[in-house]
Amino acid sequence: MIILTLSLVFIALIGAPLFTVLAAGGLLASYAADISPDILIIEMHRLASSPNMIALPLFTLAGVLMAGGGAAKRLVSFYKAAFGWMPGGLAIVTIISCAFFTAFSGASGVTILALGGLLYPMLRREGYRYRFSFGLLTTSGSLGLLFPPSLAVILFSIVAGISIKDMFFAGIIPGIILMVLLTFYSFYDTNHFKLPKHQFRLRAAFKTAKNCSWDLVMPVAILIGIFGGYVSITEAAATTAAYVLFIETVIYKEIDIKKDLPHLLAECSILFGSILIILVIALGLTNLLIDAQLPNKLLNLMQAYVDSQLQFLILMNLFLLLVGAMMDIFSAIVVIVPLLLPLAQQYGIHPAHLGVIFLANLEIGYSTPPVGINLFIASQRFKEPVTTLFRSCLPFLLVMLVWLMLVTYIPYLSLWWMNE
Repeated sequence: MIILTLSLVFIALIGAPLFTVLAAGGLLASYAADISPDILIIEMHRLASSPNMIALPLFTLAGVLMAGGGAAKRLVSFYKAAFGWMPGGLAIVTIISCAFFTAFSGASGVTILALGGLLYPMLRREGYRYRFSFGLLTTSGSLGLLFPPSLAVILFSIVAGISIKDMFFAGIIPGIILMVLLTFYSFYDTNHFKLPKHQFRLRAAFKTAKNCSWDLVMPVAILIGIFGGYVSITEAAATTAAYVLFIETVIYKEIDIKKDLPHLLAECSILFGSILIILVIALGLTNLLIDAQLPNKLLNLMQAYVDSQLQFLILMNLFLLLVGAMMDIFSAIVVIVPLLLPLAQQYGIHPAHLGVIFLANLEIGYSTPPVGINLFIASQRFKEPVTTLFRSCLPFLLVMLVWLMLVTYIPYLSLWWMNE
């Protein structure tokens, strides 16, 4: 059994598809625990048939359509006209644009690929240092993971068994705080290197706002619909996908139904299919671990050495930073959350607060070696070594670590809505 387990670890390290390793691990775990492997199929079916699961491919489709259409150029033009006159204005444009795109696409890779080639030349022309530009674009690729309608938030809610609406409420303030902190750092960098400022032009702001008015209405409508209780998360997802398809094909005519749509649908299917197969297999594996009472054993071990909530939070952050550096966010949610949730509850941590801490750590992990996906995607996009990009990300990662401490040790930032 030990040899087989080490063999699985080895083939995972040399690049075997994650779902095959998880599936084999699930079979090994069922054999070791003398549990029928049928439970794997049962849990896979349970997750795939979850009503809220329908929202994931629909929001994925909306993000793919936005990336394939002209939303990126329209939004960047508007944000530049509206905020480009401020100190560090173009950096603020980058932060807002990336947060918007990641919230809808659910994947930082889509954001870096869609916006990186557009924003990097603009940053360099404005005089921003190349390392600042690389670091900003690489780390900003994961901004927006806490904002509606983030796929990561939806998935965490499904796995943790809590309200998706509550998780969206919990993520808003922490997400805004991160954007504000990065904005202040951009102010500092801009003033330190004395970059030129631009004059605000009201006519240009109105013109670009008009050009992307259909795009700007969408997030507002989603927030009102979900938080106002007018639509369910699934209804919001279906409406968003239909809305994006309509404006990109009929209003802006950026997507040709016959020429472009089949390719984009195939891209969406591959993206969601790759996520789904990992999720269903990983959930089956974690349920085997739960049946084997692994969470109880971990809880007993923690209680023997950890005396307070503060100690638990420190250890949990260290652990999750390592997880974020080693696993993609969707796999980490399905594998780690079911094991971590009962431990956190024993130490008095609300599930929504845990969700914010969890996603914040994984957001940092996107830009952390050895498996930080943002580093590798940015390396492909900008044709730069991963080591160069990581060094460029370090100042931004320090800002994000300060943010992580704030959202971890000030629960009110995540749970403010409970006191309303």
